[in-house]
Amino acid sequence: MNARVRVGITTGDPSGIGPEIACKAAADPRVVSACDPVLYGPSSSEECAVFPPGVVSADSAKTAYQAVELAVADALSGRIDAIATAPIHKEGLKLAGFDWRGHTELLAHLTNTREVAMMFHSAPLRVVLATIHVPLSAVPRLLTRRRVETTLALAAAELPRFGVPKPRLALAGLNPHAGEGGLFGSEERDVLVPAVKTARAAGVDVVGPLPADTVFRQAVDGRFDAVVACYHDQGLIPVKLVAFGKAVNVTLGLPIIRTSVDHGTALDIAGRGVADPSSLVHAVLLAAQLAQGEVEPTRVAIEAGRMGDTQSMPSRYQE
Repeated sequence: MNARVRVGITTGDPSGIGPEIACKAAADPRVVSACDPVLYGPSSSEECAVFPPGVVSADSAKTAYQAVELAVADALSGRIDAIATAPIHKEGLKLAGFDWRGHTELLAHLTNTREVAMMFHSAPLRVVLATIHVPLSAVPRLLTRRRVETTLALAAAELPRFGVPKPRLALAGLNPHAGEGGLFGSEERDVLVPAVKTARAAGVDVVGPLPADTVFRQAVDGRFDAVVACYHDQGLIPVKLVAFGKAVNVTLGLPIIRTSVDHGTALDIAGRGVADPSSLVHAVLLAAQLAQGEVEPTRVAIEAGRMGDTQSMPSRYQE
């Protein structure tokens, strides 16, 4: 890196592993050499002692919220260049009376941003979510053409910052076999296919909807730079299977840079000193690289470039 940047690290829910991994990440030699880390929230043993480890707590959630609020204010004002967040507890947010289901929704509120999307970034696979923290039963209702079109547009617009100048996107189908022409559901025909047509007309290089049981494998093989998934677990299961601990959660569409871990608060090991900070280290490093504009192309982008136009490739994995 050519110059030092300041990356704020919020310590997350103090009843979870957040403060532990935040302190470990801030002291990691790779982080120290890449940026100046700035901790937000409880980090010392004395500060964390008032929060019982492993307990879902409204007080812990309020403290985590205050740290995020302060870090966002500093990022918006330019006092820090990016934010990397340790995990917060969604049930704790509810107990504390907050309406937000997670960081993504909270950050959109704090930055007054209307359209955002959650992306998980790793070397073998990138996934962008069209819907996030909602019940599975609500997905078909929330998966509107506008939501899918917006997600595709955000992914195409933001991926150049991640070393992918001409993103190749795939949209996963919602139903088995991507609906099989309406035999297994109408969402592909009524929502996803029209959204893809609109996106392509706007210049987005996207194909689909493709069967979800094969499209992620195709992306890992280098055919696509990112997959847009219809719902939370559809996208996160493959990412965590191939890159758990190395994937970074990125909020697309914000006026600030925000990255995060690919895991939760891990209340079961809180306070034991055994938490692995790897994902947060990767998150801080990616935040620093984004702040510098120096994210290098990953293997996914390189392989996709070698393989040529996705439109001309055989579909080896179709049933």
